[in-house]
Amino acid sequence: MSALLKTAAWAVDEHQLDLTASVEEKLRFALRYAVLAPSNHNTQPWHFIVDSDSVCLGADRLRALPVVDPFDRELIMSCGAALFNLRVALSYFGLAYAITLFPSRADPDVLAHLRIVHGGHCDTGLAPLFRAIVHRVTTREIFADEPLPSVVLQQLLDAAEAEGADAVCVSSVSMRERLAELVAEADRIQFEDPRFRRELASWIHPRRREDGMPILSAGMSVLLDLAAPLFTSVIRTFDLGGGLAAAHHALAAGSPLLICVATSTDDAPAWLAAGQALERLLLVAASAGITASYLNQPIELGALRERLRTTLAMDGVPQILVRMGRGKPVPHSPRRPLAEVVS
Repeated sequence: MSALLKTAAWAVDEHQLDLTASVEEKLRFALRYAVLAPSNHNTQPWHFIVDSDSVCLGADRLRALPVVDPFDRELIMSCGAALFNLRVALSYFGLAYAITLFPSRADPDVLAHLRIVHGGHCDTGLAPLFRAIVHRVTTREIFADEPLPSVVLQQLLDAAEAEGADAVCVSSVSMRERLAELVAEADRIQFEDPRFRRELASWIHPRRREDGMPILSAGMSVLLDLAAPLFTSVIRTFDLGGGLAAAHHALAAGSPLLICVATSTDDAPAWLAAGQALERLLLVAASAGITASYLNQPIELGALRERLRTTLAMDGVPQILVRMGRGKPVPHSPRRPLAEVVS
């Protein structure tokens, strides 16, 4: 697949929408923005079913990560991020909607049902985040050594709260160092597990073009400086946790801001809310020229998750840990064709 096709999803233009289009056509167009949400390993584990003036969001369990995410917590969070993008796009296009979460007792994979409400109230507060959707990018490079404005920190906290989650901003050097140590410890533990290494290798395989993490993307070179065909084979075979732990320790400790999103409970509704909160704060950050990447490793291990909660003195349950700062532009992650995720 050519580079042009791989990046076509990110080239979506609002002016491509015919204002006289039907509600269903507008819904399908808005989904082009929904699928630009982030997901663990770039698995894109969502599926949408459009029916006239409504759309169902389902979890695609075939794209689950059974080793690193055995309860599908991060899978549901990824779907929550996609749902938030859909809300933003619909609000921007002036379409009011009503959402029912987990509408089917018989099918827990149906996470949300959204219906366009003709003449209803439109959430105008989300519309200003619309253009940030295509600018948001995951940057695994070192950030500039400059503090983020306090007004932005407050906006990030407000963004999480607006979606029913809590957030803690960490900017002090000493606390960042403590969290960096947790990240490094988690890296070493995860890479000791051959199942983890095999799962990771399968999502950075050089044959992947529409999903997964491109093998030569920013940050991947911290593992090994080898030719691409050898890369995933080496990851499957050898414990590289020490090298990656050192690299991630440096990224965490050197980032001007770490932010942890938490929820009061630890169940599917909380995970969906955390995903929406995550994407909201990521779009707020992108609007301010700030980018991010994820340091979820301590949250993916039960004992370290509790230590993270204690370290941050959080009442809630940590769901995701993000590093933020100002970084140089990097390419977007690839996206699956819309026809594969919408029916």
